[in-house]
Amino acid sequence: MKAISKPEWLKRKITATADLGNVRNAIRDADLHTVCREARCPNRNLCYGKGQATFLIMGDVCTRNCSFCAISHGVPSPLDPGEPRRVAEAAKRMSLEYVVVTSVTRDDLADGGAAHFAATIRQLREILPDAGIEVLTPDFRGDFAALQTVLNEKPDVFNHNVETIPLLYDKVRPQADFSRSLAMLDYAARNSGCIVKSGFMVGLGETTEDIFALMASLRASGVNVVTIGQYLQPTRAHLPVARYLSPSEFDELARLGQSEFGFKKVFAAPLVRSSFMARDLWQGTK
Repeated sequence: MKAISKPEWLKRKITATADLGNVRNAIRDADLHTVCREARCPNRNLCYGKGQATFLIMGDVCTRNCSFCAISHGVPSPLDPGEPRRVAEAAKRMSLEYVVVTSVTRDDLADGGAAHFAATIRQLREILPDAGIEVLTPDFRGDFAALQTVLNEKPDVFNHNVETIPLLYDKVRPQADFSRSLAMLDYAARNSGCIVKSGFMVGLGETTEDIFALMASLRASGVNVVTIGQYLQPTRAHLPVARYLSPSEFDELARLGQSEFGFKKVFAAPLVRSSFMARDLWQGTK
């Protein structure tokens, strides 16, 4: 497929700020990773420039190989038991009032890393007791006990991304399962008091009807908040973009998501990513 030229609305000029350097230093000094960097997020410098970042725990090597994602895949290193504390200390150094923690998928671990998520939440509660906490977890291979381990720590927001429509799973995320992800979201909605959030990309070949069906499935599974963003090809080795949606199309998805599907909040725009403006989105649901 011939590459489609990137439209002007996806081109962003970034101005360096003092906070950008402070965030980079805090992450480097604590020997931590961010999904912003590892996944080549287009908002990385913007968020860093605002003093924000999304922590990526359990290393920077994923056991899965999704065809849309820039994170490295292979055999990961053993868990670092000191990482949860360093995440909390870095978050304090960055003066974060809202902390987002995600991870690579760790299918090599019996609990998928759920206990490591729980330990990170506990350390954050100890060091930053007033901060909001959002976790963006993998599917834990459908293990509800592992999921409950995370939910027991009472994050303010539980997030798990479905990423795309079910018909594209074989191509986009072949080691995942759409029904399994919906079941995890539904379990979180029924067994926690937190906001349940999910996100997906567009521009991979789905139709408008596919998007509406996906939103209906998410709402039926108890999801309160949805993020929708444009898929961008990280490298030539990844899936090509099938279509670029215009900003007005994203605005319409956001409007319909709230007025027709009943979500508390739908954040849809070309450069929206799951943890982009996460604090503002959380506050908007209160």
